[in-house]
Amino acid sequence: MPPLQRKLLLILLLIPFFSMGQYKEGTVAWSPDRKLSWKDYEAQPDPNSDAAASTTTYLGIEYNFTSKGFGYSIECNFSRNKSWGLHKTDYILEHEQGHFDIAEYFARKLNMKMKSYLFNRATYEKDLKKIYQDVVDEKEDLQDQYDLETNHSINEVKQAEWLKKIEKMLEELKDYSGY
Repeated sequence: MPPLQRKLLLILLLIPFFSMGQYKEGTVAWSPDRKLSWKDYEAQPDPNSDAAASTTTYLGIEYNFTSKGFGYSIECNFSRNKSWGLHKTDYILEHEQGHFDIAEYFARKLNMKMKSYLFNRATYEKDLKKIYQDVVDEKEDLQDQYDLETNHSINEVKQAEWLKKIEKMLEELKDYSGY
């Protein structure tokens, strides 16, 4: 899927700590117990695209300050109304789930980086934007590498290798899944 078709969302809200609920409508939160289905893909296929499907995810973060200190919340969501499928096979859906799982890996990575962040009142805005942008840039690079090496799922051997790799990546950061 071309990088322009994957949308990212950066939500940086200061005090008060608002809910990301406005982004939940029309989305599916990543869960190990719920895989995507073609029913989740509600957008019309792009007539100018040669892709079999397009998956849009949102990686969001909110942070706040209270008398107890600095806090944050991260979400990894799939957009129903921006994602579409033209060739709806189980095999292609598995490839698209790989994109969503990669987004989850980077939500965990963002959580890991946020947990290790040492709050600095003078530089926190710049620091947090950099942390987020670095994670997003790395996510985009890996999404592109996934599509390139699998040839958008056409290379079945590479596709199978990547699904195992993604599963291993998620397992490596399982301690950071509670965000």
